[in-house]
Amino acid sequence: MIVQEIIEGVTTAWQRQPGKTSRKYRCRSGPRKGRVMASPASCNKPLSAKKSATLKKTKSKMGSYGGFKRSLTKRRDPHSRRLRKLN
Repeated sequence: MIVQEIIEGVTTAWQRQPGKTSRKYRCRSGPRKGRVMASPASCNKPLSAKKSATLKKTKSKMGSYGGFKRSLTKRRDPHSRRLRKLN
């Protein structure tokens, strides 16, 4: 069963979305190991070089400021605080 093998490679996780929390899947193998994705099948899709280059540019522009903003959100946002307990 191919479907059964794909489902075994993930664990359920909760993700923050605007105004709500939604159930997603954390990849345990493949090129997206450790990442939270919408479906288990997307864990083994090939990586897009264009998207990764765009993200590298964005992160270099943001610098450490992005991490600072993220830490503030994780401490203050009620959805993020609830996610800590759920995950």
